[in-house]
Amino acid sequence: MKEYDVVKLKDNYKSIPVGTRGTIVLEYDGTAYEVEFFDKDGKTIDVVTTPAELLEMID
Repeated sequence: MKEYDVVKLKDNYKSIPVGTRGTIVLEYDGTAYEVEFFDKDGKTIDVVTTPAELLEMID
């Protein structure tokens, strides 16, 4: 995964539910990413540092 990839959560994380989509805005060291998560209307929910194992690429 790299910056600007679109991802979704594989499990609930903090207050963000499983399946929520987001965009990677910063890659740290391959083990964690800063992700901007969006609701179904495209509004930002939050920007959080997210462990790589909780993210899944979206085609």
